[in-house]
Amino acid sequence: MRRLQLIILSVLGLATSWAAKPRLTPFLADSATDTHRAVIVCPGGSYSWLDMKEEGVGVANWLQAQGINAFVLRYHVATVPAYCFGFRVLGFGNKYPDMLNDVEEALRQVYYMADSLNIDTMRIGVMGFSAGGHLAMMSYTHNRTAYKPHFICPIYPVVTLRDQKYVHKRSRRGALGVWRQWNKTMQDSLSIEQHITDSCPPVFLVNCVDDPVVNYRNSELLDSALTTHHIPHQYIQYQTGGHGFGASQIKGTEECRQWKQEFIQWISNLNQ
Repeated sequence: MRRLQLIILSVLGLATSWAAKPRLTPFLADSATDTHRAVIVCPGGSYSWLDMKEEGVGVANWLQAQGINAFVLRYHVATVPAYCFGFRVLGFGNKYPDMLNDVEEALRQVYYMADSLNIDTMRIGVMGFSAGGHLAMMSYTHNRTAYKPHFICPIYPVVTLRDQKYVHKRSRRGALGVWRQWNKTMQDSLSIEQHITDSCPPVFLVNCVDDPVVNYRNSELLDSALTTHHIPHQYIQYQTGGHGFGASQIKGTEECRQWKQEFIQWISNLNQ
């Protein structure tokens, strides 16, 4: 039965890869270890490409081994040429709200399949890395549907699009496009620290001080906003580890790779 479900979901993913819907690749936990949880995984890539290996499949395999159903989301991005050359000056390429539409649709699909996959709808969350961490937060802060995550896990996330000292410019351009990246109203509208409310679900937040890609103060801005609104959250700031390590056993440092054990402990205490 589980294998049949996996085949059906795989076909669904292939059918939607070239359509308006996002592509979800399922990694279903063994029924003997299933925790009835599900995590939608959003790889990073500056909203211009997707690190499907380390921050997608690698993360999903790890979650699956922990008894957690994982769904890797291949969401719309600007594409590598836009990342390298900014070709969207001609008007081409995906940009906001395309990726938001995708994560909303992904949540809807997982909610819809929850009963058949023995998933508890109160245990559905979103995990994202780098720009994917920004999208993971938007899955709640900007969500326009009834399908909301019940926990969010941004790992070394992009957070602000407005603070000129800390902003990750490539992600901002990837999200907003060549021209809109300079629009102050758009910058504010997608700066996560400006949109935390008292109803935000629990958050598990991780980053490293020596991150050479996304300034570590992005996570501090998010931590501050969550604290201000009394949102239950765990913020772990490692000194070493850099960026882009995902669930790798090799990348990063021994220090930062502890985040996986910390996450399992954290999520085990939810919904008890």
